[in-house]
Amino acid sequence: SQDVHQMVADALRLFSEDRTGMADYALESGGQRVQSVASSSVNAAPGAPSGTGADPAVPPQPDVHPGNCWAFRGSSGFLVIRLSMRIRPTAVTLEHISRALAPSRQLLSAPRDFSVYVRAGERGTLLGTFSYDQDGDALQTFLTFQIVEVQVLSNWGHPDYTCLYRIRVHGTPAAA
Repeated sequence: SQDVHQMVADALRLFSEDRTGMADYALESGGQRVQSVASSSVNAAPGAPSGTGADPAVPPQPDVHPGNCWAFRGSSGFLVIRLSMRIRPTAVTLEHISRALAPSRQLLSAPRDFSVYVRAGERGTLLGTFSYDQDGDALQTFLTFQIVEVQVLSNWGHPDYTCLYRIRVHGTPAAA
């Protein structure tokens, strides 16, 4: 019985910690800002939701309710976010509304394939393909970044628009 109570308490704590238990460095209230968006970004693509998050200057935020998304024309686009501080990225979370909340019970406008790049200046590095040099020093420190670019490559079938509800970037703050 005590184990069950502890499991429930742990689950409630995790839920109250934004369901991941990890800090989100892409959160607007934490100091991030949008640097650029796809030229096809729109507040009202044909038939697209136009909630508060649809403003291209405001990236997806914690309000994940139907229509409160960053909508852009077609099935591909990008968003470049300056994080609240330099971090060593460890995970990226993409959040979309659940099928149960979708009016049509379909998620055709949800991103399907996407890439996440970390940037220092104009050049980007695909997150997750860092390489350890076997001929280099035994201890290798990889660069830290403060700019993240999310490229949506396709969606689940909506012909007119794609919606991003929330992007989270997690990591460890870099030493100053």
